[in-house]
Amino acid sequence: MPENKSLHNPLVLIKIDKSLKFRHSVITAFILLLFSVNLFGQARKVENMPTYDFSRYHFGFILAVNQMHFSIRPTEGLYYKTFDAVQANEINADSAMIYSIEHQPSFGFTVGIVGNLRLGNYFDLRLIPSLSFGERNLNYRFLKYRDGNTEIVEITKNIPSTYIETPLHLKYKSKRLNNFRAYVLTGPNLRIDLASEAKKRQDAAEVQVKLNQLDAAWELGVGFDFYFEWFKFGTDIKMSYGMFDVLKRENNIYTLGIDQLRSKMFQVSFTFE
Repeated sequence: MPENKSLHNPLVLIKIDKSLKFRHSVITAFILLLFSVNLFGQARKVENMPTYDFSRYHFGFILAVNQMHFSIRPTEGLYYKTFDAVQANEINADSAMIYSIEHQPSFGFTVGIVGNLRLGNYFDLRLIPSLSFGERNLNYRFLKYRDGNTEIVEITKNIPSTYIETPLHLKYKSKRLNNFRAYVLTGPNLRIDLASEAKKRQDAAEVQVKLNQLDAAWELGVGFDFYFEWFKFGTDIKMSYGMFDVLKRENNIYTLGIDQLRSKMFQVSFTFE
C-alpha cells in the first residue's frame, strides 16, 4: 500500500495541529458553558421570600436624593426689550435690559411611605406620599442704565421649596430572576409647596421671585428590585416634568422677562418594603 506523503508535509501537520487545538478549545468552552448553566440553574432554586409578590398589599418607606431644576421659556424678543419701570432697589437703575436668565439646580432629599397594590403578575399600583426638600436659584444678568451710565449687574434669586407630594405610579415589572427583578414606572404627581411665598406681600427693597403653591408633574422612571431574606430593597432613577407654569405673576423685571417657568426634578430613590 503506498505511503501517504501528505502526512509528512509540515504545512499539513500545522493545519492538523491548529484544527485539533480549535476543537479542543470549542469542547472546553462547551464544557465550561454546561457547567456554568448547571450552577446557574442550581442558584435559581434559592429564592428569598418566594411568596412576597403574591400578597395583595404591602407597604414600606422611601429615602431619596433629588435635584430640583427649572425649565425656563423667556418672553418673545426679551433680549431686545428695555424695562423702564424697574421696581427692584437692588438693581438701582432708571431702566435695564435682561441679558440672560438661567437656573442653577441644587441637591435635596425626600422621605416618604410606600403603599403597593398588586394588579397582576407584572403590574402594581403604587401611592407614595412624600415630603421633599430642596431649592433652586435663578441667575439674572442685567445691563442697567443709571444717570447716563451703563453697568452689568448679576443678581441671584434663591427659591426654596418644601413639597408635599402624592405620586401615583403604575409599575411594570419584569419576570423575577432568582432574587432580582427590573421595572419601569410612570404616573402623575400632585404637589403642594409649603415654602411658597405666593401670598406674601412684595417688598420693594428686595423683590422676591415667588412660586404658586400648587403644581403637578408627570413622572417616568426605571429601577431594580432585590429580594433579601427579610425585606425587598429597590432602587430607581426618576424624572419629573412639571405640567403647570408655577411663576407668580407680578409687575417686576424678574417676572416680566419669563413667559413660562416649569419645575423639573431628578430623583434617585431607595425603597425598603
